[in-house]
Amino acid sequence: QVQLVESGGGLVQAGGSLRLSCAASGRTFSDRPMGWFRQAPGKEREFVAAISRLGGNTLYAEFVKGRFTISRDTAKNTLYLQMNSLKPEDTAVYYCAASRSTTVVRTYTLYDYWGQGAQVTVSS
Repeated sequence: QVQLVESGGGLVQAGGSLRLSCAASGRTFSDRPMGWFRQAPGKEREFVAAISRLGGNTLYAEFVKGRFTISRDTAKNTLYLQMNSLKPEDTAVYYCAASRSTTVVRTYTLYDYWGQGAQVTVSS
């Protein structure tokens, strides 16, 4: 069992930055690749970024490349998403998730533990 709790969401102006954190507890954090997803009102949940068990490999959605950075601190059992140059279309609830895969993946059905979500709102 893995418990995930996101924090760091909020309201920011376009062009600004936010850093999301996801604190993990339960089974060993470094056993699993981790990911971030987001869901905007009326839209399906979509992949944002993923990171391998020890942080050596990352995967990003095209729409966040160059703006967002995923990282993890195994000593603190924490996953991060640094979001820069935010746009109004980045407004969504952001979820961290733990994957049952052995590699970084973008398919949400391969993630079996989810946090409760953090609201990110970007004003124009």
